[in-house]
Amino acid sequence: MGTEQVLEAAKEYAVEHALDDIVVASTTGETGAMAADVFDAIDRNLAVVGHSTGYREPNEQELHDEHVEAIESAGGEVFVGPMVFSNVGAAVAKRDGHAVQSVLANALRLFGQGSKVAIECVLMACDAGLVDVDRPVLSIAGTGSGADTVFLIHSANSRDLYDLRVLEVIAKPADRENMPFY
Repeated sequence: MGTEQVLEAAKEYAVEHALDDIVVASTTGETGAMAADVFDAIDRNLAVVGHSTGYREPNEQELHDEHVEAIESAGGEVFVGPMVFSNVGAAVAKRDGHAVQSVLANALRLFGQGSKVAIECVLMACDAGLVDVDRPVLSIAGTGSGADTVFLIHSANSRDLYDLRVLEVIAKPADRENMPFY
């Protein structure tokens, strides 16, 4: 399933289940802008979550300005900040060889990269105040580029990780070649 089909399936599910909160992972903002076109962000709470500045290169922000503008003009919000299962844990792992966050992230990646990201982005959106906790949230994420994963998640803040629940899997890759382990 390509990004367009995943977004259409997510929209159909959101309408059918009267879901108001949509979280979309987007590195460059392209998938977020596509989601802003598909979802009526004025009637829904659309939060697009990107990588923190400096994630790949020092001082670099991967979100493209034109995509951020498209998301925000459609009524969506964009958040960039430290990734729950990465940033500090990556620094600790680089120095000491492992970190609890890395173990958790790698366990989630067994279900696919998009599975880890879908969970992580809801935690980040709640931490940023873009999505309320204790609500059903439709989370859209992917592997590499585009979207291939959609989960219905009971939302929580990262400090309350164990209150988060994956309530339903709407889409996720099943072929091994579509589930690379990073």
